[in-house]
Amino acid sequence: MAGLALLAVAGCGSGRTGGGGDGGLVIGTTDKIFSLDPAAAYDQGSYVPETQVYQHLMNFGPGKTEPEPDAAEKCGFGTPTVYTCTLKTGLKFANGNPLSATSVKYSFDRMLKINDPNGPASLLGNLDHTDAVDERTVAFTLKNGNDQTFPAILATQAGPIVDEKVFPADRVLDDDAVAEGKPFSGPYTITSYDKNKLVEYQENPDYAGLLGKPKTASVSTKYYASPDNLKLDIQNGAVDVAYRSLSPTDLESLRGNDNVTVHEGLGGELRYIVFNLNTMPGGTPEQKLAVRKAVAASVDRDALSTEVYKGTYTPAYSSVPQGFPGATEPFKDLYGAEPNKEQAAKFLADAGVAAPVELNLQYNPDHYGGSSSEEYAAIKSQLEATGLFRVNLQSTEWVTYQRERARDGYPVYQMGWFPDYPDPDDYLTPFFAPNNFLQNHFEDPAITAQLTAEVTQPDKDKRLAIIRQVQREMADKHISIVPLLSGKQIAITAKGVQGTESTLDPSTKFRYSVLSK
Repeated sequence: MAGLALLAVAGCGSGRTGGGGDGGLVIGTTDKIFSLDPAAAYDQGSYVPETQVYQHLMNFGPGKTEPEPDAAEKCGFGTPTVYTCTLKTGLKFANGNPLSATSVKYSFDRMLKINDPNGPASLLGNLDHTDAVDERTVAFTLKNGNDQTFPAILATQAGPIVDEKVFPADRVLDDDAVAEGKPFSGPYTITSYDKNKLVEYQENPDYAGLLGKPKTASVSTKYYASPDNLKLDIQNGAVDVAYRSLSPTDLESLRGNDNVTVHEGLGGELRYIVFNLNTMPGGTPEQKLAVRKAVAASVDRDALSTEVYKGTYTPAYSSVPQGFPGATEPFKDLYGAEPNKEQAAKFLADAGVAAPVELNLQYNPDHYGGSSSEEYAAIKSQLEATGLFRVNLQSTEWVTYQRERARDGYPVYQMGWFPDYPDPDDYLTPFFAPNNFLQNHFEDPAITAQLTAEVTQPDKDKRLAIIRQVQREMADKHISIVPLLSGKQIAITAKGVQGTESTLDPSTKFRYSVLSK
């Protein structure tokens, strides 16, 4: 039903609305907002609106890979375990409420207290507590000293500063209440909110942060049920920017269209299969590991890359994509670059697992791009071609999918990842530390100790050595995920739109404030 309603709003030729009517920008997407409450949202569809309306203490400027002060005037370590920030003067939310050190403490305390299974609280695993020292000074006390990633984590989805007079301390606030309360301090405020249909933004005149004054005062985001309609509207000029997600065939077609430009930027997107270690097939931990190894030895990443994605994604043999410091390819070393039926069969036989193994495999058709259906149909065929698996393939729309996968609803399922910050740790700690965002019941003391060691190791070479070791051990001894593909960020713009290259950067923050026409 939601899809039918959306088509009515965002169908082909529906024309401009909101921000586009007064010379602003119209942005189209097939992505979905899961929540506007930072405590409950850890997905790219939610982070795009969050990026526009919430301020962070530290943030990534366009094209930058190191965090810089945003709401903060300055930040730094006073001792190895205490990171202190001083806020700029005169900060306030769009509703007029003051933004103070108390607001910052409230935001981080709340994130950890709610600890929503779909939220980003796992990024704050090293935060012991937060103190508001005075009106403008906030101090973060860490569990482990010399954390090389903490300044960057303040710039992630775990770091938006929220208004303590709007957001409850112990529960998630629904989107309509968020929009009505105007607890925004970022470059834009939300002036109209129709969830996953149409969101309208207006420049926040009180924003005084790192990103500066927006180049366009009003922006509208239209949400599409179908990438086909999004493609037609960018071709026809009904939207100015299409960001996430068109099919590889559509992109190939648009590259030859003189009326639009296809932009590619560094991104580090990862596509992978997750195993719920409690509910996946297998009678013992050893049998479950054998099933995971057999899957790792049976998938054909090259075929997925070339036949499904036309080369827009490349095979991934680690959770850390190639190009990041310390990235290795242990899945290629251990299970080969091509499917190996004999090796897969031996894993199962040695563990006493009878074949074929019944796999209930879930994927999502509306969050990770329209080609997910083709991708997972191909994976089903690859697994069943070995004779070792019988796959029951199912799909669910994103909002329900995100909720159910965290409730043990799916034994084996699709996920994707956009990095929070440009560091290899962001492909390790959020996945494999205790209380990780996958909620798939993986936790191992030896891996946890290695993750803590790499995060707190100030010597770069020693740190990268630990990062390589974690990748190898996860692929060899655990395999809580099977990495499949990595890809770039892609946006399509109509003629005259400028600034796209300033936001398709390693931070993966899609900033409306740098776009203009």
